[in-house]
Amino acid sequence: MTSTPGTAPGTPPSGRRRLGPRAGTAAVAALLLAAIPTGAAVSADAGTPKTGTGPRGQKLTVSATTGLDPAGEKVRVTGEGYGLTSGIYVALCKDNGDNRVPSPCLGGADVSGGSKTSQWIVPPGDPYEGDLARAFGPGGTFDVEIEIPAKGDGLDCTAVACSLVTRADHRSSGDRSQDVRIPVAFADQEPGEPGGEGVDVPAGTVSYQAAADFTAAGKPLDLLLHPDSKKLYVGADNLPDTADVDERGLHVLNPEDGKAESWISQAPGPTGEVRASAAARIAGPLPGDGVVYNYPLRGVGSAKAGDEKASGVWLTGSTITDIAPGTTPGTVLVAQGAKLSEIDRGTGTATRSLTLPGGTQFAADPARGALWFSDFAAGQLHRVDLASFTVTASFALPGAEGMAGFTETDPATGAVWVGVNRSVLVLDAAGKPLKTLVGADLARDAAFDEATGRAYVAWQDGGDLSDPANDNNGTLTVYDTEDFAVAATDVSLPGNHSQSGAASLAVEPGGATVFVTNPAEGKITKLVRQVSPLVTRAPADLAAEDGEEVTLSAAAQGSPEPTLRWQVSTDDSVTWQDVEGATGPALTFTARTAQDGYRYRAEFRNDVGTTRTSAATLTVTAPPTGGGETGGDSGGGASTGGGSTEGDGTTGAVGTRSGGGSTTGGSGSNGTADGATGTADGSGASGGAGSTVAGGAGGGTGAATTSGGGLAATGVTVMSATLVAAGLVGAGLLIHRRTRRRTDGVS
Repeated sequence: MTSTPGTAPGTPPSGRRRLGPRAGTAAVAALLLAAIPTGAAVSADAGTPKTGTGPRGQKLTVSATTGLDPAGEKVRVTGEGYGLTSGIYVALCKDNGDNRVPSPCLGGADVSGGSKTSQWIVPPGDPYEGDLARAFGPGGTFDVEIEIPAKGDGLDCTAVACSLVTRADHRSSGDRSQDVRIPVAFADQEPGEPGGEGVDVPAGTVSYQAAADFTAAGKPLDLLLHPDSKKLYVGADNLPDTADVDERGLHVLNPEDGKAESWISQAPGPTGEVRASAAARIAGPLPGDGVVYNYPLRGVGSAKAGDEKASGVWLTGSTITDIAPGTTPGTVLVAQGAKLSEIDRGTGTATRSLTLPGGTQFAADPARGALWFSDFAAGQLHRVDLASFTVTASFALPGAEGMAGFTETDPATGAVWVGVNRSVLVLDAAGKPLKTLVGADLARDAAFDEATGRAYVAWQDGGDLSDPANDNNGTLTVYDTEDFAVAATDVSLPGNHSQSGAASLAVEPGGATVFVTNPAEGKITKLVRQVSPLVTRAPADLAAEDGEEVTLSAAAQGSPEPTLRWQVSTDDSVTWQDVEGATGPALTFTARTAQDGYRYRAEFRNDVGTTRTSAATLTVTAPPTGGGETGGDSGGGASTGGGSTEGDGTTGAVGTRSGGGSTTGGSGSNGTADGATGTADGSGASGGAGSTVAGGAGGGTGAATTSGGGLAATGVTVMSATLVAAGLVGAGLLIHRRTRRRTDGVS
């Protein structure tokens, strides 16, 4: 969006002035020059004070706000206009946005009076005045110094947006009327870096949304998303309420829309004759396409999309209770109760076997040569070395006696996750307990995504509605496998209960899509990851002259793709309005002095939440008046409208300037200076003293008549233009050429 003069974003209606206009360039320059001693150096990158306004007109000023030392730097904080009825804290805090408590803060709630990183200010006569807190001065003023490092007390300003704030003290912590915030940045942090705060949910919040229910695979028992062919393989049994169709077998679905691509319903039985068979548990993928799976009671089969029937063998002994890929191609690991065997898939014979103290299921970790065998009845977990096929250690599973859930290993870390009842016990690769995760429902399956370091756990309702703990709905929870923190908003799984079988999971690499079975309702729910907007570029503060074109830019990532709208505040972030038609990543308009101090931000929205960037402040200054320069050899000549005149004649030179200009007198050829007089036309009268720039010893006088006050000195050498410019830069007043375009993030 490009605005024409008079229609710039946030420009007030004709005749309306913004409250609290800033001092004009000339007036501020006058104050600067008057304050700088002769010959003093001015640092162009000196910390620039910033001032913010509160909801009740409070004024908060911080001596330096950018390039702060991360190890700690003292800053001066002053305030005025604060009410004398409640106390405040002055501190560095995480900036959580408008009308949200700034927290956490350095120093916390200082009730000891000894904090160097925060200050407690109270009304005069307050019981805490004295050692613990200092009192407001007249008119609700204060002047304090605090030391602020980038990190401490649970706050990390290198990772989150921080501001120097005032906020109501602990006695009125819910009072937002005392909140005044001034953003700060530490060294190596630049304004405009990625950041922003979520309005309804934190920025970057991950959640999963049900996108579809697949119902073309009977009663789903197990899932595998093939790593090569990307097809979704479903092991299924028959649904009792579909008597006209027997859905048992191995189904192959398109994971995008759930349409059936293939159905392998038959597999060899005990005599070798093929028959209709359910697919109870999928062991793993075959290269390219297809899977190895177990079909009841003792069948080990393999098939791929397009096959008319599965090939397989029928084992002797007990019912197969678990299955996984073997240690060599063409073999599988099989549990038949407490007996563990490695089976040749071509012949069905056991190449080696081991009988454990008890158990029914296991999880193999081929990368570490280990297998974890769970004995839920005895509360034991046995580690089997796959090379020697012997038990090398046993570990207790506290509270494991009860309903068995699952045993799975995290391929990235080797940690073993054991689901039992309403808990998941996590042990590291050496068997050391790491964490117990507790859910509201029964832990039924887990899957891992190595790319993101996430674990997905399906919690399934018990289904007995006479039990107050049951509500017929399950839950999917996503955990970070490093710290076990919940990494996404829990997903409700309506109607998913365990009365008809355990739920199972399949996760697309990268975690963008998750599939969850619901045996009770004969469906597979496809869940799609969504992420609330996370700002990747925020607008930065800008300084421009009146009439310059400026550009603010912002960007965010999220899923679904977030929309954007620009907003402007004309009252120091107290209220915000949308900028009409501004919905693109760049906001371009012509800056006007009426917009000086306006603040701009971008607001991003998608189905998950709303995130706003930190606000950028626009500083608009009047352009310099004039700039022409002439000179003469014989002293005469005048400059009008901003020019300057220098004379070099023996009789001196007199220059006049209309509108507040300055005049420099000439130098005599005999080493003396005839006086130089400067006049400036204006509506008021303000006396000034002339100045002499010459090689002689003579003095001079100058007169300035101007409504804004003249710049003059008596007996003091005039500062060079370079020093004046440095002073202006140091004060945050940047004067640019009118034709230069200003863009945030570009100096």
